[in-house]
Amino acid sequence: MNPGQPILQFGTSRFLQAHVDLFVSEATERGEALGGITVVQSTGNPASTMRTQAMARAEGFDVIVRGLAQGQPVEERRTCRSVREAFHAATDWPAVRGRMRGPVQVIVSNTGDGGWVLDAADAAALLSDDAAAPSSFPAKLLVLLHDRWQAQPDAELTLLPCELVSRNGDALRDLVVALARQWQCKPAFVDWLQARPVWANSLVDRIVSEALEPVGAVAEPYALWAVEAQPRLQLPCRHPDVVLTDDLARFERLKLFLLNLGHTLLAEQWQKGRLAADMTVLQAMQDPALREPLEAAWQQEVLPVFDALGQGDQARDYLVALRERLLNPFLAHRLADIAQNHEQKKSRRLRPVVELARLHVPGLVQPRLNAALAAQ
Repeated sequence: MNPGQPILQFGTSRFLQAHVDLFVSEATERGEALGGITVVQSTGNPASTMRTQAMARAEGFDVIVRGLAQGQPVEERRTCRSVREAFHAATDWPAVRGRMRGPVQVIVSNTGDGGWVLDAADAAALLSDDAAAPSSFPAKLLVLLHDRWQAQPDAELTLLPCELVSRNGDALRDLVVALARQWQCKPAFVDWLQARPVWANSLVDRIVSEALEPVGAVAEPYALWAVEAQPRLQLPCRHPDVVLTDDLARFERLKLFLLNLGHTLLAEQWQKGRLAADMTVLQAMQDPALREPLEAAWQQEVLPVFDALGQGDQARDYLVALRERLLNPFLAHRLADIAQNHEQKKSRRLRPVVELARLHVPGLVQPRLNAALAAQ
């Protein structure tokens, strides 16, 4: 019987393949990873199912790293072999629960913009041993953590969500704890949820522009996984692009207010102008009609906020590297992909800059950000 792997991953996205999965694979070659990864597909998407079936092949899958690094072109084909098992939650739920009662030390997730939305159909009855998998990711996680509490409550466990939510570990913990109370779980279990597992806050930063078929991805050379340091934290691996920090907010602001905000403003102009369906970030950055408003927003509406927070020099340095990333001639990063869940992204990426300006730069005029937020 396969006892399972120490890393349990929810999500099969091209981002996870080129980020977490590749990091663990590279670290394994150096003897610096906890072990292999068990991947769980939690959606019914047929394309995801094909990808899931291919992820755990013995030969692994390719990640093509392509782009500019310090102005020089880079292209490398790397083989990722960290995924050892792949399950579909809908059909393999007993096996997933069995793994959770075993050797899992780290849970990683990247479930997309709607991944944390609860489903009213999920109920406490799903905690029974023979129940089918819940629909929502938080409910799935609650069931698995309940299993862990019953099987080995003292074993170390770290949760490392990669979703682009500020202080994502805290947010996911609060969501799961609230759901446990809603399900009227035992107070001892609710106390354990809050005290025993380590809910890590982290930030991921890498542009992964294309999927390979049936599995694999194309990504830029730049990569960062910043994780907030705290007691008992376990990382899935040691890697040059994994950074422990006591100031995660600094990393969050740079990525959210410059890279993510920039992507969303380009997508806003793309939608408003009804531009070509296959238009890429590179093409947008080469078009003065699209780039100049973005540059103006960065310079006039965002950098003054960083200045007020004492992070202006860091933001300008990040912006220099970011332009090189967005002008990467080797990535086909489509604005149509960026524009998915556009209203949610605008609220998450633009509104905090406007709110911070009200607090720290009350006279700052932000016409482009406010216009984008007002548009439907």
